[in-house]
Formats: sequence, C-alpha cells, structure tokens
Amino acid sequence: MRKIETDVFVVGAGPAGLSATAQLATLGVKTLAITRYPGTANSPRAHITNQRTMEVFRDLGIEERVMQAATPNHLMSNNIWATSFAGTEIARLQTWGSGPQRRMDYELASPASMCNIPQHLMEPILLDTARERGAEFLFNTGLVAMRQDADAVHSTCRDRLTGEAFEVVSRYAIGADGDNSVVVKEIGFPTEGQMGLGAAVNVWLEADLTKYTAHRPGVLYWMTQPGNNYWVGSGTWISVRPWTEWVLLFMYDPAQGEPDLSEAAVIERARATIGDPDIAIKVKAVSKWTINQVMAQTMNKGRVLIAGNAAHRHPPANGLGTNTCIQDGFNLAWKLALVLQGKAGEALLDTYTHERQPVGRQVVDRAMQSVRDMLPISDALGFAPGQNEAEGWANVEELYGDTARGRERRDALRQAVALQNYQFNCHGVELGQVYRSAAVVPDGTTLPAPTRDPQLYHHATTYPGASLPHAWLQRGLQKISTLDLVGRGRFTLLTGVGGNAWRDAARQVAQEVGVAIDVVSIGGPYCDAQDVYGRWHQLCDIAENGCLLVRPDRHIAWREKELGGQGEPVACLRRAMRQVLALPA
Repeated sequence: MRKIETDVFVVGAGPAGLSATAQLATLGVKTLAITRYPGTANSPRAHITNQRTMEVFRDLGIEERVMQAATPNHLMSNNIWATSFAGTEIARLQTWGSGPQRRMDYELASPASMCNIPQHLMEPILLDTARERGAEFLFNTGLVAMRQDADAVHSTCRDRLTGEAFEVVSRYAIGADGDNSVVVKEIGFPTEGQMGLGAAVNVWLEADLTKYTAHRPGVLYWMTQPGNNYWVGSGTWISVRPWTEWVLLFMYDPAQGEPDLSEAAVIERARATIGDPDIAIKVKAVSKWTINQVMAQTMNKGRVLIAGNAAHRHPPANGLGTNTCIQDGFNLAWKLALVLQGKAGEALLDTYTHERQPVGRQVVDRAMQSVRDMLPISDALGFAPGQNEAEGWANVEELYGDTARGRERRDALRQAVALQNYQFNCHGVELGQVYRSAAVVPDGTTLPAPTRDPQLYHHATTYPGASLPHAWLQRGLQKISTLDLVGRGRFTLLTGVGGNAWRDAARQVAQEVGVAIDVVSIGGPYCDAQDVYGRWHQLCDIAENGCLLVRPDRHIAWREKELGGQGEPVACLRRAMRQVLALPA
C-alpha cells in the first residue's frame, strides 16, 4: 500500500479544515488535507461572518480578499418579518451591529467589520491561501480507518475515483470532517446531545427581488403566511447576492411525510412567499439538512484533535457555526506548530480542549435558546397548525386593530422581536471568549463584572485569557489597530513609556526558550506606536511600565500591571513563557 508522510493530516476541507490548513501552512507546517468531495462547497450554506473571524482573516492577510467577495455590513442591516415580499410587513429589526444603537459598540470592539460571505465563496479563498503557502490537498478522497500509537497517526484512505487505498502517516491529525465525522468514530471521541431535532430544506435560486429589498436591505427575510404554521410552513429567505440570488429555507415535519422537492413544487413555494407572480425564478439546487445539538466532551485524544462540526453541532441561529469552526483552528494552529518544532511541550495541546470546548458548548446552548426564542413571534402572530387562510388573515386584522386585544398582541409582538437581539446582535457571545487553561497565567485579579448584559454586549478587558482589546493607534503615517501589533504566529510583549526593562527581559527569555518574543511600546510620540486618541490608556489596565504578554492567537497569556509588581522582569517573564509553552519550570 502506498504511504504518504506528513506532519499534520487534516480530514475535511470545509471551513474548519480549510482554515486550519491555511493557518498551519502559514506557520510553515507540512500539511496534507483530504475531502471526500470533488471540490469546495457547491452551494451557499453558512454565510454570517462575525468580527472575530474577520480578525482571523486579517491575521492571515486575506481580510480584503474576503471583503471583496462578501456583502458588506450595511447591506445586512434589516431582519424583516412579513407575510410575503409583496405583502404585509409585520416587523423589522436592525441586526449585526448595523443599527444606530449598536453600531458604536461594534466599531469600538474591532478594526474588522461583520460581513455576509456564503460558504461557496469563502472556501475557495481559504483553499487558494493554503495552497499558496504550501499545503497539499487531495479531493475525492475518503477516510476509511484511523488509528494512533505513541509516535504517529495512521490513516487508511481511498481514492473515490480510482478505488486505490493508501496510508497517510502523520505526527498529528485534525478531524474536521463535519457532522458525521469518521475521525470521531474511529478514535472514539465521546459526544453528548441529540441529532435530528428538526428537518429543513434549502432551495438555492435566482430571483430579482430588488424592488422589494433595496429599500430595506438585509440578510434574512422571514415569511410567515396566514394558513401556515410558523415553523412548518412559509419560509426564510437568505440573501446570497443582493438582491438577485437567494436561499429559501423551510422546515418540515418528517412524521407528516417528505416534502415535494420537484422544481415545480419549490417554485410554487417561492412564488407564494414572494407574493408577485411576475418574478422570474430559476432553481439552482435543492438540499435537505437536519438540526443537531451535539458537543464533544473532549477535542483532543493523543495525537488526534477535532474541530468544527466534528466537535460541536447546533442550529444556524446566531450565525455562529462557521465562525466557531474557523476560530477553533486559530486557537490550535500555533500550538501544533510549536509542539512540532519542539519548542513547546505536548501538554500545550490539552489547552485546546480546555479553551475551545467551553466555547463550543456556549455556542450550542446559545443557538438552541435562540431557536426557542423564535416561538414568541409565532405566538404573537397567532398563526397555528390547521388554521385556514381566512382565519390567519383575521388574526392579522386583529393584530393591527384598534382594540384592547390588538394593543395587547402588538405589545407582545414588539417584545418578541426585541428578544431577537439575543440572536442577531449578540455581540458578547460573538467576541467575549475568555480562555482558562494552563496556557493562561493568572495575575491574582478577578474578571471584571460586566456593566451590561454579557451576551448582548462585549466588554473589552486585558484580563488574562481575554482577547486583546482593539484601539486605534498611529505608527508613523499609518493608522493601525492594537491587533495589528500582535499575532501572525508570534508572541508579543506590549508595554508603554518606562517599560524598556521588558525589552531586555524578552530578549533573554526568547533565547532561553527558543521562541521569539516581539516587544512593542504604546504611548507617547517616542514609543513604537502612539496612543493618539487615548483609547488604549482607557482599556489596557496596566501602568505605563507594566506589560501584557499576548499569544499568537491574540489572547492575553499574562500581564504584569506594574514593573516589579511580581518580581524581577526576567524571572517573571520566564515563568510565564515556560508555563504557557508547557515547559518544565
């Protein structure tokens, strides 16, 4: 049997596998990825891309390439609830930080902007990036079996076109092979939760709806029609390309039989929810999928790690799926690279589970709660199973009538729509991950208590384990973010005026551990970057001669609030770096 050897073997080339491969290749790691499919995603699928993921793309140097292919944030603004595009609009909510009440929160939190880039447009960018940086891919290739021993992972694969079987021997392997992961089954990763909690259909189609959408631009248009149950009838329109390409999503109950997915049937459903018989419709593809609620209990076993949907599966509510997949790889890549280079202990890989598994669980729980939180809208509209169309329209008339009952129902609807902020403006969940693991060194303080709802609002902090806060700075003639000073596979020590002792400490400790540590001072005109707006001074929570040790994934590994606060600089930094790298003290 033919044998291929590599450092990291990645199973799966969806968002999780492609992004992990691109990040590893960027760090110089020899990587081979396989997928059973002939190419990248052949339909839109996932699409919402949040600020934290755009920061990952910024770190990879592909943020502009992604934005060129994406729908920008201002065209994602509105969520619309209506009886049809041409029919009665029931409610509207400004989403994804685009409304005036939330725009400042999002702009202060990150140099990157949310966007809408469907999966079939994102994946080729990630594939090209990985290939440009040396990664290798095998398409039409399935994983048949996987085992590991003390020294390597042995994977039996099969070319689905020729039938040839071959073995991949790798030092480590990443299972990024989705909901029905072969890696999870072969290695025996324990999971908890349920599959098949709901059934849905995606209809990818072309229809020019400009006259119904350009004045109220958005990503999601929820069509809920009289005579249909909210979940099982009607449909949700997802913008792929404004305003001519869409995915029509609708739920169905398998107990009532499988839906008619013929072209004529799906066009009829599309016409009903458009409400305009003159709109031309072209069906591009139809696919079925299920809602799952599953979480892996661990994300690493020996030399095998799992990422993306192999580790956490949940409904598309909150748009967190692809984002969490890509952020898994950002956490993992630098750790694997350092372990492979012999510059970190293998225990560093255990921190991948300790840091990302709680994030995955939070995402699964939040998405499931958001699904449940849609029910109050259905209740307020009064549409129910078995209700005929006349009864449904009578409900609409009562909803907007000048009666006590109408006023009561309108109040209920307004409250139900406001509840959707937890799905569509959930900034704290999108950005607020604080890691707790051996790769984070406590400083004896406690995480600051949130001043606002921690799910709706992001609270920037330099508490160890948090992601480095964003602040705009000036470096020469260039306006840059604090985030641009760190990352790109390197550790960075941030300090200020009076922090020169940290430069000598970083130089000595870097030589001892064999890992480069950049040092950047932020403050006045004689520092490396100038805090011209004073924003960094408000956020950093350290004295000007203190320091922050920032990991390659931009999370804060350790901080010394003031020079000499915990001891001599070299000894303090040495202890912190050795702990983060899982090296003997």
